[in-house]
Amino acid sequence: MLLSVENLHVRYGRIEALHGVSLSVDQGEIVTLIGSNGAGKSTTLHSIMRLPPPEGPTVISGDIRFNGKSLLSTPPHLVVSSLHMALVPEGRHIFGNLTVMENLSLATYARKDDKAASRDLDRVFDLFPRLAERRKQRSESLSGGEQQMLAVGRALMSGCEVLLLDEPSMGLAPLLMYDMFRALKKLNQDGMTILLIEQNARLALDFAHRGYVLDTGEIVAGGSSSELRSDSSVREAYLGGV
Repeated sequence: MLLSVENLHVRYGRIEALHGVSLSVDQGEIVTLIGSNGAGKSTTLHSIMRLPPPEGPTVISGDIRFNGKSLLSTPPHLVVSSLHMALVPEGRHIFGNLTVMENLSLATYARKDDKAASRDLDRVFDLFPRLAERRKQRSESLSGGEQQMLAVGRALMSGCEVLLLDEPSMGLAPLLMYDMFRALKKLNQDGMTILLIEQNARLALDFAHRGYVLDTGEIVAGGSSSELRSDSSVREAYLGGV
């Protein structure tokens, strides 16, 4: 098991946000978390990445394990630089006053292998040719879809092997949304492990190998994508009842 969340309880201040969440991600898998707004999906990713308060929650009990070792005492910078996990946050959070290249270069600050970073830059530009065309352009002038490409590209430039994505299709036109998911699929085919939050449950289940359904801080269903698509309660709540 590459990544596991085990009976995790977390809180923001006095409010408990996750109530015993357990999930797992195997190497090379795409796993999706689906659920309504406020269900605890982003909180789960923030917990895994060990983001500190106030953006990240406080763990009350349970564990998060990577290759069998607990992450609870691992600082966020080592989650990225040593464990090679990266988060593409909801809302992108790119640096708008910096160019595309400057945003991508910032993500390499902890890397020591310049050749590997150069190969990753080639991979980013191969996946997202628009970024190559706009490499000298200020990021705030990019379209929403291009900014999302940049957010994913920045995560890849950290040298990650596990990619966590929070709502990558949010605000994208349908064509750009499918382009994004095709790029993510290619990354997975090349060996990237992906844990994904996605409001478009139908798209997420078409894309992922397995999934979990979160409801008010608890896992209420889990299984293969085909199993979840055939679950009547999942279809009714998240797939339009069909």
